[in-house]
Amino acid sequence: MGLRTVVLALMLYIAGPGVMAQEAPTQVRLVSEAWIDYTNADGTGLAWDVLRKVFEPAGVKVVAQSAPYSRAVGLVKRGEADAWVGSYKDENDDNLYPRWYFDQDHIYALGLAGKPVPTRETLGQYRLAWVRGYDYASYLPNIHNFREIQRREGILPMLEHDRVDFYIDALAEVDYVLGQAPDPARLRRTHVAELPLYLAFARSEQGKALRELFDQRMEVLVRSGELKPIFERWKQPYPFTADSQPH
Repeated sequence: MGLRTVVLALMLYIAGPGVMAQEAPTQVRLVSEAWIDYTNADGTGLAWDVLRKVFEPAGVKVVAQSAPYSRAVGLVKRGEADAWVGSYKDENDDNLYPRWYFDQDHIYALGLAGKPVPTRETLGQYRLAWVRGYDYASYLPNIHNFREIQRREGILPMLEHDRVDFYIDALAEVDYVLGQAPDPARLRRTHVAELPLYLAFARSEQGKALRELFDQRMEVLVRSGELKPIFERWKQPYPFTADSQPH
């Protein structure tokens, strides 16, 4: 029995006698901010490759779209996309969250090299900044003093002029900012956390069916190790072992 047949049978069972179940989805519309080599606007990147491996062998075509983070969230809420890519667990009450994550964000703090070396436990002692919408205060401990910025381009002057102590973001984005610095040696990046990444599905019958399929497929792929070559191809750390469990 194919995976799409399994999903349809499950929907019929839940619906009960005399209730017409929705037809199994044939595509999933995914929207994401365009992160370099992760969710490129042209449909290439690690996350797009992983998500195609999850859905397409089950007969569900991935339709990838790029939009700024807050707009991506809004497109799903309005039913113009089925899920947005790169959410933290239960980040938004409007969405349905699967049991399985598909990757992990490697979270770093970027600051002047002369500052103390921060840790996950001591971050709350410092003045922090991150891009609006990422809400790291909900996922890192004891965070009180922070600013949200509109664009990453403004962070280097804030660090240089001591308006904040550290900029918090995922590794690729921290490296992007570091690459814009006239003198990168004056700055230091420090790993502070690993945060699982999820698809945030629309609250709809289609969203429920796609979430169920996603969890089924991730269970198979994690146990088999079939996702590992994708992470190796993109030279990124593999976030699973054969014994990994959903968060």
